[in-house]
Amino acid sequence: MPSLDAFNSDVFNMMSLTEAIDKLPYVPAFLGSKNLFTRKGIQTTTAMFDEREGVLSLIPTAARGSRPTVAARGDRRARSFVVPHLPLTSSILADDVQNVRAFGQETALQTMSAAVNDELESMKQSFEATFEYHRAGAIKGVILDADGTSVIYNLFTEYGLTQHEVVFNLSLSTFDVKSAATEVLRHIRDALGATMYMGVDALCGDDFFDELTSHAKVAAAFDRWQDGQFLRDQQFESGFPFGGITWYNYRGSIGSIDFFNTDEAYFYPTGVPRLFIEVNAPADYAETVNTIGKPYYAKQERMAFDKGVLIEAQSNPLFICTRPQCLVKGVTSASSSSVSGSA
Repeated sequence: MPSLDAFNSDVFNMMSLTEAIDKLPYVPAFLGSKNLFTRKGIQTTTAMFDEREGVLSLIPTAARGSRPTVAARGDRRARSFVVPHLPLTSSILADDVQNVRAFGQETALQTMSAAVNDELESMKQSFEATFEYHRAGAIKGVILDADGTSVIYNLFTEYGLTQHEVVFNLSLSTFDVKSAATEVLRHIRDALGATMYMGVDALCGDDFFDELTSHAKVAAAFDRWQDGQFLRDQQFESGFPFGGITWYNYRGSIGSIDFFNTDEAYFYPTGVPRLFIEVNAPADYAETVNTIGKPYYAKQERMAFDKGVLIEAQSNPLFICTRPQCLVKGVTSASSSSVSGSA
């Protein structure tokens, strides 16, 4: 008889599943796979970032022995962000498991411990999808809650900036795409100052990407450069270079929530140390108080009279861009609208 004890049973003492395919929903993970975000655990529920701006100035000539020019000093600021709390709960009743055949097995019955593990795996996928959603928000500079409208953090407001926006009039056949790309590159270069970077990526919504790749000047350039490969192949998440930028057709949505608007693109530099950071705060459990935060936490608790198991999982992550002034938004002429904070 299968054990119902999810606390003491050995969940690994089971036969390996064969010829069983678990069809899981697509979990957006492009940004997670790019390793853009530096992960750091903290002991508090508030993340503090020190910001220091070096000041360069031209020094005027002066007569020898005269009073020298007073050197300008860079500003230093500390910015704090309360780390978002992402809790998720579930439950498994004994009757949910009773008489249920184990997945991929012909005769073996499901165990409570295996059911708990399956539920935890499903919950983890929801966390992974949420992480990618917040990463996309950090790329845009506006991190939204799960409803797609409530703002957790507008980084431009937090830093007192206005996001630079470049219009790509891709519906116009004579539009100079390379010139618009150069505007993006120059803005990012100026925003980074002396900081070195490796390149610039663009994450494009479907409509933006389709208009870009079908634009006469873009398609012709790649036809010459790749001997027609661009016209034969689908350039989706592999990305392609044009005008000094690597362009990606970003795939990210959960239900009715699209991570990016379909007619927009977002540009960011790559290879900049600690430009994007993932901060993990500790869980709100007695045993985790003032400990270094981890990406995931999970606990289980017996129901009264052993009727089943209560499960709680949580994460406390903050995904943030530490220099939002280098984030650029691209729009088609029909969708031009600025996202800005206080000037």
